[in-house]
Order: sequence, then C-alpha cells, then structure tokens
Amino acid sequence: MPGPRVAYILPWFPKPSETFILDEVNTLCRLGLDLTVYTLYGPQDPRLVGGMAPSLAPVNRLGLPLLKKLAHEAINLKSNWGSQARPFVIRVLARRWRSLETMGEAFWAALAGVYLARSFQSAEIDHIHAPWASGPATAAWVASRLSGIPFSFCGRAHDVFPDDGALVEKLTDAVMVRTENQAVKRHLATLAPPAAGKLVNIYPGAPLMPIPEPSRPVPPPYHLLALGRFVPKKGYPLLLESCRRLADLGVDFRLTLAGDGPERPQIQKLISKYGLEPRVRLPGFLPHRQVPSLFQNAHLFIMSSLIAPSGDRDGIPTVILEALMHEVPVVASAVSGIPEVIRPGETGWLVPPGDSRALAQAVMEALTNPQESRRRAQSGRELVKREFASQKNYAKLKACFERLARTV
Repeated sequence: MPGPRVAYILPWFPKPSETFILDEVNTLCRLGLDLTVYTLYGPQDPRLVGGMAPSLAPVNRLGLPLLKKLAHEAINLKSNWGSQARPFVIRVLARRWRSLETMGEAFWAALAGVYLARSFQSAEIDHIHAPWASGPATAAWVASRLSGIPFSFCGRAHDVFPDDGALVEKLTDAVMVRTENQAVKRHLATLAPPAAGKLVNIYPGAPLMPIPEPSRPVPPPYHLLALGRFVPKKGYPLLLESCRRLADLGVDFRLTLAGDGPERPQIQKLISKYGLEPRVRLPGFLPHRQVPSLFQNAHLFIMSSLIAPSGDRDGIPTVILEALMHEVPVVASAVSGIPEVIRPGETGWLVPPGDSRALAQAVMEALTNPQESRRRAQSGRELVKREFASQKNYAKLKACFERLARTV
C-alpha cells in the first residue's frame, strides 16, 4: 500500500534560523514520505535563504496575496462545513492569549486553517502535522476539525513555555504529540495528564556528514564561540559578564558572538562597558554554510541559555549538536533539554543558568584541561551519532505517521 500523504504546516520555509526543520523535511522525503509543506506566510527574502539546500518537498505558500480567498472561506464557514463550524472557530479565537502577538498569530492561523481544510481534502491529505505547537498547530487544529483529517504537532521549547492559551485543547484533540526532549515531554504530561499517552519523544536529527579535521590555531589566544539569536533566553549579557571575569583573571581569549536580534544594542553597550572591544567580535547573522568554519577555528563553544522572564527557553539547540559533531568542547547552562546532551564529566561542562561566576569557572576548567576537553568533545560526538542521527530519528517519525494513517 502507498504511504500516507502528509501536510506540514510551518510559518515560513525554509527559514535560515531553522535549518533543523529543513533537515527534517528533506530526510523524511529521502525516506519516501509523501510530504507537502504549507506555509502560513509568504516567501522569505531570497538574500536570507541564499545558499541553503533546496527543499525536497513541494511548498505551497499562503500570505497576504491570498487574503481574499482566505476571507471568502471564512465567510462561507457554515455553508461549507455545517452549523458547528462557526461556533468552533469562535471558540478557538475567543480566549485569553498569552500576548497580543500570539493573538494576532492565532487569528491568522485560524483563518489559514479554514482555507487549508478544503485544500487538504482536494489534495487527499491523510495526515496534518505542525512542527511547532504555536500558530502552525492552531492552523492544523482548525483544518483537522473541519476536514476530519487527523493532526499532530511537535512541542519544542518556546512554543510551549509558556502556554499560548490553547495548548491544552490542542493536546487533547491531536492524535499524537511529538516532543524533542524529555523535559518538554514531562511538562506537557503535567499540563494535560489525559494526553500523556499521546506524547512521543523523538530527538531532533543532526546530519552526520563527514567533518574534516579541525584547523584550530594553537592557543593562546583561546577562540571562544557563541552562536544564536540575540534574545533574552540566550543569556548573552551573562556570557559577557563571564568574559569580563576571564579578562580580569588574565585569560588571553577572543570571543566570536555570531548572530543578531533585538538585544544587539544592549550587547554592544556591555562590550564597551566591560572593556571587551579588543576581545569580542560581532560578525552579525551568518549564512549557515559559513558556520562550519567557525567551529573549525573554535577551542570552546559556550551556550549561556537561561529562562527568560516570559518563560521562553531553549529546548535542545541544534547548534550544540553541531559543535559536538565538530568535536568542539561545550560549556552550557542546565536549561530544559540541554542536560540530555551535555552531561557533566562525560560530554561537556554544565552550569546553573544565570550564574556568570560558575560559567567563567567552567570555561577556565575546559581551557586549562585540553586533554579532558578533547575527551568530552569526542564522547559528545559519539552521543550525537548514537542518539541524534537524522536518518534514524526521522525514520521513527515517519513510522508514527504511517501507524496513525493505518489506525484512522
């Protein structure tokens, strides 16, 4: 029998900061899954996605050009889907969302879900999946309820911390919920105990391509690397405070802090305040194809994650997996799923979140014990190869979709 036809709902695709989603989609396609991507918004700026691998799945995009069609579907809710459709969509929207931004995303997602319901029926879609628990899962929920096609979604980190206002109902109505780490799985099981049996933990994948031998320069100076969006949950002000401590101790280092985001002005002010201008480089956002060269030259990768005041946090950042695949030692904060990868004394150094002194001490220990750092990095690489192989993990996800299609 042919496998199920699966629709993936995403905000944008491909997205430069979500190369792990591109890898997920492409690996599933290589494994033979009949998959089509539907995006809630229009295409990304070509300059941002330049150099990224092409999607192996067809992509259908919504966005403002389709606003009239989406509105037409919403107006004809009752005639197309019966008397219960309008009350359901109103129930979806009439709630206390966690923020105005979340509310706006939910309204657009619900409108998109109404439109996609008919599209999915026309395309003979067997299963709907949303790789995020936020807006994409709301669209999947609405499309599923109207069309009768079952849906699932994935809970990762910032999309479930905190609850968007509809998460419990989405957990209740989904036929499966994937998590990317055990910490999120435990959280969702506590949030909606009746849905605990639907939760399936499948770790994210890391493409296991051949990695050349590192070409790191002989220290000093030590080359430190941090990479990510400049947002509160990354803890970069804390990282800079730790760097100030290292400078006060006379450590000869250079930090490359790659990325961009709303905290950039604050980060620049702290670099100046701490007198770190000669030591810290801010190259900005880099295309993913340039990231391997950063790892090739790094003596240590630092992940200073913390739990933001909003509750936002990291899950298992893909960049940690990439660092370990390049055998770069890692110092990281014990947030969410990170301890499932960075295991003290085994695959790296783990510190309490928000503790700049502990972070600086761990960095010092890693830098002054090169043999131990190499041992832990090699152990980390073996862990990634064993537990985070894209081919193996997404084969598990494909099997879940096939099982769900057989049981409907």
